[in-house]
Amino acid sequence: MASAKNVNDVTPEAFAKDNFPEWGSYLNETIANKQVPEGSFATWWLGCMGFWLKTHEGTNIVVDMWNGTGKHTHGDGKMRKGHQMMRMAGVEAQQPNLRNRPYVIDPFSVKDVDALCVTHTHHDHLDIYTAACVNKNCPNAKFIGPQGVVDEWLSWGIPEEKTIVVKPGDEVKVGAVTIKALESFDRTELVTEDDPNVKLAGTMPKDMSKIAVNYLFETSGGNLYDAGDSHFSNTFVKHGNENKIDVAFCAYGENPRGITDKLDDSQVLRMAEDLNTKVVIPMHWDIWSNFFTDPKDIIALWARKKYRLQYKFKPYILQVGGEFNYPQDKDKFEYMYDRGFHDAFKNSPDLPFPELL
Repeated sequence: MASAKNVNDVTPEAFAKDNFPEWGSYLNETIANKQVPEGSFATWWLGCMGFWLKTHEGTNIVVDMWNGTGKHTHGDGKMRKGHQMMRMAGVEAQQPNLRNRPYVIDPFSVKDVDALCVTHTHHDHLDIYTAACVNKNCPNAKFIGPQGVVDEWLSWGIPEEKTIVVKPGDEVKVGAVTIKALESFDRTELVTEDDPNVKLAGTMPKDMSKIAVNYLFETSGGNLYDAGDSHFSNTFVKHGNENKIDVAFCAYGENPRGITDKLDDSQVLRMAEDLNTKVVIPMHWDIWSNFFTDPKDIIALWARKKYRLQYKFKPYILQVGGEFNYPQDKDKFEYMYDRGFHDAFKNSPDLPFPELL
């Protein structure tokens, strides 16, 4: 409900305060109140590649929780000089990447976080608002990421003693969770260079281990693999051979012409097969209007190929703000929000006459 009671009291600040984040602290409260059963873990999709992991023991880890937005104006119609998509495709026109989903988490109400993990340096995974809120509200939280991510946190004022730099092969214990850093295959990171005067053509690529990692979260209730913004790689097989993976998250979307930035339908299935995971959950398709797609295409392709290829995994379509519990939800295919009205007719309806409805 609007705080202003007169039209003359309405301001942009009042509008923002009354309406954002759209879900308020509803999801924060849901997560805080969740009692995770023994032998399981719970996770909530926060939008883009962000998620919250909670274990039976009460360990809370947030990963790539992002509180930012996309385009607000047409501006001059041009892409920022040196942008990774400009380098990738030789384009000049502005990318129409509008934020396509609401804010489902209130960063200022975040509490009880044991660690903030970030996969890579792109600013739809890493932002100052999330860092500030976790730093203030969760004083004992660790900030975990590759060197490039940690460097940015330090530049924003996060105390160095709170940060942990990881590279592939490293392990960090946070509460009841063992966090393993693994190789990333986010090739868009390799063409990310903010200085427009720097030319990448004819040079050696960057050291991926310093700017991006994938994660494996080992819990008492199962293991969760986060591929971050990785493109497809045969090395997923290595990760599947060397680790027990129960659930895998990946970046999925409809790549525009001339762009390779997200996994497509068949690559999601190949990744899941290579990882030997039991469940694969596509993410990132939700957030950018120009990469939006229908993840049910994955289920349709899986259904066509599952008998011939003897798939041992299932795709699961989660929704932003939705909850996935492992192993309770492993045999389901799609999330539905709580429809409410569970106590219908607990009391007699107050109607002029029963036949009205």
